[in-house]
Amino acid sequence: MSKTQVRTDTASPDGAPQQVHAAGPVAPPRVSARRRRPGVIALSLALIAAGGAGVAVLLLQVGHRTEVVTVVRDVQVGQVVTEGDLGKASVALDPAVKAVRGDALDSVVGKRAAVELKPGSLLAPAQVTKDSLVKAGEQLVPIGLKPEQVPATALVPGQKVQLVHVPAQGQAGVGKESDVAPETVSGRVVKASSAAPGTGVVVVDVATSAADGPIAAAWVSAGTLRLVLAAADGR
Repeated sequence: MSKTQVRTDTASPDGAPQQVHAAGPVAPPRVSARRRRPGVIALSLALIAAGGAGVAVLLLQVGHRTEVVTVVRDVQVGQVVTEGDLGKASVALDPAVKAVRGDALDSVVGKRAAVELKPGSLLAPAQVTKDSLVKAGEQLVPIGLKPEQVPATALVPGQKVQLVHVPAQGQAGVGKESDVAPETVSGRVVKASSAAPGTGVVVVDVATSAADGPIAAAWVSAGTLRLVLAAADGR
């Protein structure tokens, strides 16, 4: 539609003619349509889809949890594990972490703790054993050690020791007999208790051969036994 104008002449108060312009209809400005680019649209849709897939994968990974067995009470080495010692928890478990699954809890109840179990920790399969810590052909000898007899090195299960017979005061030999090496019995630490309140006495369970067990027990009863740590290689 073309633009139209109407011209009229009017007179001013002083008689001078004036021109008045009246505007007619004006055509709207032409707006050119943007050129669509199918490649850009396709790329945008692909990025949106990829972002959504990434978020979905992340949510799945975060939400994937595994039910495992946990320790809820202190369990000493060699002690039989009961159902009350254990619990369950749902955690995001790293594949490198070895833990007993929740549905296998019954399989560990009744076994013995191969190491000391602490509350709040996950239970690993290697931390329990169905075997007794006292092997066939061995005997367990409990030995009470006074504070001055307890080694500064911590006594741990499996540590090899020597049980030494020390004659009571007044019974030591004289002359050549004093040069005789003391009797010893080889043993292995099965469990060591904490120091008893007040006395500081530590009780150590030592496994010995069935033949040496009664001998070591007699030394303990007479108060003539001392515990010595063996070398690291057991010699």
